[in-house]
Amino acid sequence: MFDKGVRLMCNIECIRWCYKTLTRAEVTGKKVLEVGSYDVNGSLRYVLEPMGPAQYTGVDVEAGPGVDEICGADKLVEHFGKESFDVVVSTCVLEHVRDWKTAVSNIKNVCRPNGTILIIAPAKWPYHAFPYDFWRFGTEDIKDIFGDCSIVKIEEDDAANSNVYAKLTKPDGFIERNLDDYALYSIVTESRVREIEDRTLDAFIKNQEKKNSRKKTKKALKKALSRFLHKTG
Repeated sequence: MFDKGVRLMCNIECIRWCYKTLTRAEVTGKKVLEVGSYDVNGSLRYVLEPMGPAQYTGVDVEAGPGVDEICGADKLVEHFGKESFDVVVSTCVLEHVRDWKTAVSNIKNVCRPNGTILIIAPAKWPYHAFPYDFWRFGTEDIKDIFGDCSIVKIEEDDAANSNVYAKLTKPDGFIERNLDDYALYSIVTESRVREIEDRTLDAFIKNQEKKNSRKKTKKALKKALSRFLHKTG
C-alpha cells in the first residue's frame, strides 16, 4: 500500500552503540527483552546473547527472523506482566507506533526497578513506512519522555539522517510521568501534536498511495521506453 521509502530498522550503527554502551555485567544472568526484534538489517541479539543472559526474548508484531513471540510494544505488560525483565531494548521502533505513549509506558513498566532501558529512535530521518511511520524524537524529547527514569547516557549522531541513542535506568520507587498532554513531532502532520486524528491519517495515507502509484507508473514508462529504444537501436 505504501512507498516504504528508506527502510530504517536496527542497523550496524545501532548494534555498535549497544555493544559499546551495555556492559557484560548488566546482561549476564539477566532477562533481556528486545522490542521490535524482526531481523531486517540486524539485531541486538548478535551482541547481547554472547554476554550470557538468563533469557533473551525478541518480540515483534509479526513472525519472522529474530522473533520469539508476537507482541506489540503497546501490549508488553499484558503479555509478560509488570517488572518482568532486567533489560529492555528498543531500536527504531517507536516511530512506527501510532500510540507511542502506550508503547513507552509498557517499555517502562515491563522493566524491573534498577533495570536498564535502551532506546534508539530517529530524529531527522525521512519517511520510512514499515508499514507506517508517524513520529520523530529529538534529544530533548527523549529526556522529557523518560524524565521519570535516570539518564545514564544520551546522544544524537551528527549525520543528515540522525538517531537519538539513550541508556536509562528505571529507579526504585518509580513514579510514571503522565504523557497525555505531550506533543511530539509527527511526520504525518509535519508539526507537534498530542495524537494523530483519523481523518488526518486517512488523508496522509491516500496521498502516499497516490505518490506510490505515480512512481510505479513512471517506472513502468521508463521500462517501456528502454525496451522500445533497445528494439529500434
